[in-house]
Amino acid sequence: MERTVPEPTIAATIAAALRHERERAGLSLTELARRAGIAKSTLSQLENGVGNPSVETLWSLGVALDVPFSRLVEPPVPPLRVIRAGEGPRISSDQLDYTGTLVAAGSRSARRDIYVLTIEPGAVRHAEAHTPRSVEHIVVGRGRLRTGPAGETVDLDPGDYAMFAGDVPHSYEALAPHTFAVLVMEHP
Repeated sequence: MERTVPEPTIAATIAAALRHERERAGLSLTELARRAGIAKSTLSQLENGVGNPSVETLWSLGVALDVPFSRLVEPPVPPLRVIRAGEGPRISSDQLDYTGTLVAAGSRSARRDIYVLTIEPGAVRHAEAHTPRSVEHIVVGRGRLRTGPAGETVDLDPGDYAMFAGDVPHSYEALAPHTFAVLVMEHP
């Protein structure tokens, strides 16, 4: 007998996490919006569960709050969790046909997050630096991917692995249709 526990919507999860992390950091809406480089009205809407933030907006907020991206999008974890293909909290990019799906967030003692990425050719996703000393590990499952720090990108084929600093600007670019990869982010 399979028991299904409904997960909160991604908007509700983001709203609760943003409010919690902002209050934990002792920041006003105005100050967090300033640090993240977004409009105060946008932040207010997100904290009220309204809107559909891009991955870039959420990364900016995570960096401003000094928390991993996953802390803003990960619903509370039940004792057994199965994420079927095509399910899970999916966040899209403003820059290209890129979707990151968080499949597992690290605990407070093991700060690592696991994402499934789907990327289509046509543009480059430029990622800003993440929290200090963060490291990215990526394995391509299908297609071809160009990734790495600015000026040091590498081309990866299925089965290839790359590791690079996540606390510097970096990028992702699909070189073949239906590119799929698994990304593990480590945070100190």
